[in-house]
Amino acid sequence: MQIGIDTFASAFATDPEDGQKEDESQRLQNLLRMVEHADRLGLDVFGIGEHHRKDFLDSAPAVILAAAAARTHRIRLTSAVTVLSAADPVRVFQEFATVDLLSQGRAEIIAGRGSFIEAFPLFGYDLSDYDELYEEKLDLLLKIRVNEHVTWSGKFRPALTGQGVYPRPVQNSLPIWIGVGGTPGSFLRAGKLGLPLMVAIIGGETADFAPLVDLYRKMFKRNGHPANEMKVGMHSLGYVAETSEKAADEFFPGYARAFTEVGKERGWAPVTRADFESQRGPNGALMVGDPDEVAEKIIRHSQTLGGLSRVTFQMDPGALTAERLSRSMELIATRVAPIVREKLGTYAEIAS
Repeated sequence: MQIGIDTFASAFATDPEDGQKEDESQRLQNLLRMVEHADRLGLDVFGIGEHHRKDFLDSAPAVILAAAAARTHRIRLTSAVTVLSAADPVRVFQEFATVDLLSQGRAEIIAGRGSFIEAFPLFGYDLSDYDELYEEKLDLLLKIRVNEHVTWSGKFRPALTGQGVYPRPVQNSLPIWIGVGGTPGSFLRAGKLGLPLMVAIIGGETADFAPLVDLYRKMFKRNGHPANEMKVGMHSLGYVAETSEKAADEFFPGYARAFTEVGKERGWAPVTRADFESQRGPNGALMVGDPDEVAEKIIRHSQTLGGLSRVTFQMDPGALTAERLSRSMELIATRVAPIVREKLGTYAEIAS
């Protein structure tokens, strides 16, 4: 199993000693140091999300990944999600092919629709076209991946009539995962296309997603895709500290603030400590605790979902300092990963 880190480049973190907020430039410098640290620790993958709102600094993830490519040697570099519905697939391919060249073959794309909608009006798209935009743009992105010269036409973008798309990546087939939430059609689409699946589980119980993952696997097999290309990853909120209580106490304040703020937009009740502890429980989505506790939870998640190829920790909602994030990554790499791999076996690196 591959184990890694995802980040949305939170714009908020405060020093626990003086309560001072870090400036945004410093946050990005700290983020690049995090990627370097993850590389040195031997973690498998580091992902940068994409948002277009004040809370986050990841509106241009390929730029951050390109900077990380120049500072790292082995870790795979991926978008935690590329909001493909509001992007130009030609440009997305060019950006990630460039990251692939800079990293000497370590780039990946996780193509999704995103959980926020700011990108649609920002780039001039109609939210009512949500599904059609994604389906059409994914189709074009996959054609560009296979063909240097592309002939294609669609509803939302000018046609391509044999133009070349450059540069071409180091990897013969740039890895593209489908990022999904809880929509059955998204799981079915990934299976039909024969693409690896990354499931974002940020709340509820992991078991609730098992029927959807089964749909993916059934559709994948039904369409005759090679069994060794069927991969399921899980992206979840998580944080590891030396003790379970310490992990919870450090992660909860930022988590509660972030989800309470989002909840105001979506009609959710404010987050309570009881809600949080329920999600930290044996069947909840949160991977927050001490190394043994979190390792056992990953193993449980993998068994529940029929086997996982990759698990990534998303620690941003905690609004944690660089020092705490660094220590958590060390515990994930040196304590959690060995337990998980010993019990579940090592998953080979994804490469074309």
